[in-house]
Amino acid sequence: MGTARARRGDTRQRIQDVALDLFAQQGYEKTSLREIAAHLDVTKAALYYHFKTKEDIVISLFEDLAGPCDELIAWAADRPRTLETKTEVLRRYSEALRDAAPLFRFMQENQATVRDLSIGESFKERMFTLVGLLKEPDAELTDQARCVTALVSLHSGMFAMQNVEGDPEEKRRAVLEVALELVTAAHRPGAPQK
Repeated sequence: MGTARARRGDTRQRIQDVALDLFAQQGYEKTSLREIAAHLDVTKAALYYHFKTKEDIVISLFEDLAGPCDELIAWAADRPRTLETKTEVLRRYSEALRDAAPLFRFMQENQATVRDLSIGESFKERMFTLVGLLKEPDAELTDQARCVTALVSLHSGMFAMQNVEGDPEEKRRAVLEVALELVTAAHRPGAPQK
């Protein structure tokens, strides 16, 4: 029984990977389930066992990222609003994004499609929650911008650094360092607010 479950999980992952590759190559709208099945060398019926629509595939990818995000939000909500907590939020989120890099490439290249998907709204809500965990409640506008930019830099850094030579992990850590600098600059508990 364990082997069948593992095989199903591998198939699901393979479907997601192939679908994202095809979406990147030819666009979401121009990719069909039939093409995804053909690239996997499975029948369309076998693909349907896991996903009924292309949207189901994309939703599953968002859900795979949502779990770690929700765990991170729950963890941070119970912690004091210290700089250490904020930097740990960024570190953990950066690690979650490392595994979701193909999803973010899809989001970047298919922004209109993502806006139309129901899952896009819940993802946006998670981002607002994460920003709220990084900024002080009454932070001045500049510090709010630093916190938003820190989070956005983790997303966009993956794309911006694609064409820069170097080890992918070193590039991820470099982007994280920039995000940490922004949140550190914005962390001023008890400072007079404008």
